[in-house]
Amino acid sequence: MNYRHNTPAMAGVGTSDVLSGMEWLGSEERTNYPLTLSVEDSGEALGLTAQVVEPISADRVCGYMQQVLEQLAEALEHAPNRPVRDLDILPAAERSYLLEDLNRTAADYPSERCIHELFEQQVRRAPEAVALVHEDEELSYGELNARANRLAHHLIALGVRPDQPVAICLERSPAMVVGLLAILKAGGAYLPLDPAYPSARLRQIVEDAAPRRLLCDAAGRAALGPRGACRSDGGRSGDGHPGLGRPVR
Repeated sequence: MNYRHNTPAMAGVGTSDVLSGMEWLGSEERTNYPLTLSVEDSGEALGLTAQVVEPISADRVCGYMQQVLEQLAEALEHAPNRPVRDLDILPAAERSYLLEDLNRTAADYPSERCIHELFEQQVRRAPEAVALVHEDEELSYGELNARANRLAHHLIALGVRPDQPVAICLERSPAMVVGLLAILKAGGAYLPLDPAYPSARLRQIVEDAAPRRLLCDAAGRAALGPRGACRSDGGRSGDGHPGLGRPVR
């Protein structure tokens, strides 16, 4: 933010005299900042100059500032006790653009399909495409689906039935995504538990919800304590048995 004084020409010395014989071609200023705003004070009026990098629009920046300054000046003159939070800092066109134009996202959505069914549709469309990246690990849609299927079959074998709650207490990892998909594929409803929560709070949630099974990793087991949880290895345990990765029906 710069405030620049542009002193008017001295009396008796006209601009035309100073620039006589010179042709104005243009000017260029450089800055090390992505956005620089300058207030030009000519002594009789104020102006705004914005220097921005693409794709920022200099006109939009000046429009913001003009609206803010107008609202501030009006409040100082007519309502000095008005809270700053009540100032309308967006030009009408900008407000319409942000709240209406950018939110025109209506689109047809297959609301009759479940999330895991939509995921499987993407698996069929691009099985080799990368579906999940975590630190140095990548899983394709096909790999992620196979792991989720293996774990889903295991949950079904343990007695998980449609609409039964299954608690899942895992740290953020590929295993967490595998677990969520597996629970949905098995027909269950997942109950998310954060292993960072206090153990007493987690146990209270488990007792209230009474999930059919607890799905957890080492962090979840430590947080929950010994409760006969089904420990998740992210669906890796069936890697040597391709049949366990078959679709869940």
